[in-house]
Amino acid sequence: MLLGVLWVRSTSLSRLTAVLALTSVCYFANAAQSSTPNAPTVPAAAATQKAMTKQQAKELFHSVDEILSFVSSDTKLPIEHTVKRKLISRDQVNRYLKEKFDEDEGAKRMERSEVVLKKFGLLDRDFHLRTFLLSLLTEQIAGFYDNKTKTVNLLDWIEPEEQKPVLAHELTHALQDQKIDLTKWSDVSLPDTSHNVQEDNHHLQVDEADTARTAVAEGQAMAVFIDYTLRSSGKTIADAPDLANRLKDQATDTSGSPVMARAPLLLQESLLFPYSEGLSFEQAILVKAGKEAAFSGVLANPPTSTFEIMHPEAYIAHAPVPVIRLPDIHPLLDPEYTPYDIGVMGELDVRILAELFGGREQATALAPEWNGGVYYAAQRKSAVTEAEKESTASIGLLYYSRWKNVDSARSFLRIYAAQIPRKYSNVVERKKDETDESELIYSTNEGDVLISRSGDSVFIGEGFNLSLARKLRDTIASVQPEGPMQQAISPVTEPTLSMSRVLASFGDISKNSLQRYTSRGAK
Repeated sequence: MLLGVLWVRSTSLSRLTAVLALTSVCYFANAAQSSTPNAPTVPAAAATQKAMTKQQAKELFHSVDEILSFVSSDTKLPIEHTVKRKLISRDQVNRYLKEKFDEDEGAKRMERSEVVLKKFGLLDRDFHLRTFLLSLLTEQIAGFYDNKTKTVNLLDWIEPEEQKPVLAHELTHALQDQKIDLTKWSDVSLPDTSHNVQEDNHHLQVDEADTARTAVAEGQAMAVFIDYTLRSSGKTIADAPDLANRLKDQATDTSGSPVMARAPLLLQESLLFPYSEGLSFEQAILVKAGKEAAFSGVLANPPTSTFEIMHPEAYIAHAPVPVIRLPDIHPLLDPEYTPYDIGVMGELDVRILAELFGGREQATALAPEWNGGVYYAAQRKSAVTEAEKESTASIGLLYYSRWKNVDSARSFLRIYAAQIPRKYSNVVERKKDETDESELIYSTNEGDVLISRSGDSVFIGEGFNLSLARKLRDTIASVQPEGPMQQAISPVTEPTLSMSRVLASFGDISKNSLQRYTSRGAK
């Protein structure tokens, strides 16, 4: 998925980036306690720069085993062995984050996919993703679990009492790791660009799996985090059916987070997704089927798509997940283009895109009508220099979507078409070239744009010449079934959720000024 581009969950970066995905460890705690008067107070992330004393460090180290026992009781995940612990400084954390960001394959894919996100209009052309993410990642941190070293890293500048709820979150990851080996379980996407139709469709089948699994891991950890915060009241997230929705609603307010507040909508939504939607998913399973099903059961049989995360009832009912297959388009593209990126355009992507282009009201109404979508990006072979390759002008982009009814398809076409003059310069609508009212054709500074609808499907081609775009449209449409969409059998990467995965690799961010975040470091 498009967001998945940024969520890429590889060895280290992904776990570090999860950091960004959480709007706020402290914020969620504060929101939770507002609905439970007797819940303990969690300080609003006023991290002191003064290193803790030896006695404080001793207290914090001692609390690890006590909190691990709580986590095991809360999740029914067994403790196979103790968890190693380490006290680290802010400088050590910042160095670690920067090193992992540079080394991680997920980060490399994220940077490569940045141009596709810009081509879609999800990021401004002059936005620098790496610079922004580094500033966000190094804001303020609240501890992280490292899958590779099996160590929970504690921070020497934050009071022990402030770190304990974060420990509940991170030690959930430790028990998940002991149960299913997070490194192998989390990373099921394909690392390379596809070069033939078989590889194309394999990518589409597994594209969202990493993101869905990230949402499971973070949703479980958020549920435990809240249960730990509420423990003195005797309540749990399962006892408060409306709590997850209240937390999600409040989490969208970024007024207390200067860095997040200036982030593009794409980043705000994708970074929050694994925590907010993952929490709602876990709560739904908890209420419906209990702890065994919500923790061990979901780890053993994880959802394969963001659709299932957003609609847990579909996961519970084993409902089909809409998946579109691509025909062999390589003979049409290979003479002039090199394969660049491919993925699912999922419901979350559609919601973000529709909100960005048409406003929240239209997005809320349109996203549930999504019934499958794929995108394919190819780069002109004539783009040789780094500057040419980094330019959106080098990319040809197609996007094919299906909708649950014709009216929704029309609405999406209108929303998307309205953005063409904002995405490109020198835009001219070529009405004389349009075969009928189902087509919209434009000339732009980056080439031709074709937007067309046939029944409940919409095809968009940007940057390909009109003749090629029509051939691609007709080839794709000719192989689509008339009946229900098929279900994904393995995992899939939405452009947006790739983002979520990369960010998930870094840990959890505090909404209140992003004052701290947790992460499961390197795998």
